[in-house]
Amino acid sequence: MTIKEQVLELLEENRNKFISGEYIAKKLYCTRGAVWKSIKSLRNDGFEINAVTNRGYQLGDSGDVLSKSGICRYLKNNCNIILLKTVGSTNAYLHELAIKGEKEGTMMIASEQTNGYGRRGRSFFSPADTGLYLSILLRPKFSAKESVKITAAAAVAACVSIENVTGIKTDIKWVNDIFSDGKKVAGISTVAAVNIENGMFDHVVIGIGINVYYPKDGFPTEISDIAGALLKENIPNIKNKLAAEFYDRFTEIYEQLPECGGLSEYKKRLMWQGEQINIYSGADNETITPAVLLGVDDNFALKVRYENGKEDVIYSGEISIRRKNDKS
Repeated sequence: MTIKEQVLELLEENRNKFISGEYIAKKLYCTRGAVWKSIKSLRNDGFEINAVTNRGYQLGDSGDVLSKSGICRYLKNNCNIILLKTVGSTNAYLHELAIKGEKEGTMMIASEQTNGYGRRGRSFFSPADTGLYLSILLRPKFSAKESVKITAAAAVAACVSIENVTGIKTDIKWVNDIFSDGKKVAGISTVAAVNIENGMFDHVVIGIGINVYYPKDGFPTEISDIAGALLKENIPNIKNKLAAEFYDRFTEIYEQLPECGGLSEYKKRLMWQGEQINIYSGADNETITPAVLLGVDDNFALKVRYENGKEDVIYSGEISIRRKNDKS
């Protein structure tokens, strides 16, 4: 741990009081100059740190900046955290570490992704400081055929976490998009390595991107109609709380797998039940089939009824709500 990280940890531990530079220096076996350099760097990172002559430093509450110590304040489970300001993709970064033997349970978090992606490799808009982008490394002891249950567990954990931390109601668009007030506020993607001889996982990286705040310049035109965010104004420590809450809630459900942990919560939050939808299939989603969404089965497959009255179970594909002017 760097001196800067240790200084932040001390400030977090003494959040409601001032601590002197001399005390910090003695505690960390470093110079006063090193303490001041760390304070300056933390301020540049966005942390509000109050300084009063003869009293010392105090961590303010006006910012919402991710930090390891901030996340650990709210975590109930032990977790190895890797935190970077900017990364290409948290999933890709952690996937590479998994290949090198990184241990299960490691959580990779970034304030910005320059190459974030969602399902089918689609780009995921991940601007600096407005979202929470994290991935968790898993080494499941069950068959890769059960992979959808990991994704579903993450969707449930995301909904419960958002509601616990912010009070905002969320829903799940099958299979792994999180919506609030008709807008997509979070997406989930999975990277996995599978042993082709026995069909078992070597490792899985489950990633989630949550739009916590609206970007300063808005969302890109191509997603502006569908994308939303949880909050309009900055609230101190929300991202740290969300990261910790998601990790704890996901871990609880994951430990129940491959039994259907979170199934009842998933069904309760599933969007468009009883509504007319379009099912998109084919390599480029070129085939559109109208149906009524009935729900999901015990393996999180989508249950539908076609216009001819036949019922079916869908294991993959995309869906959307069917509008009156839609053409099949």
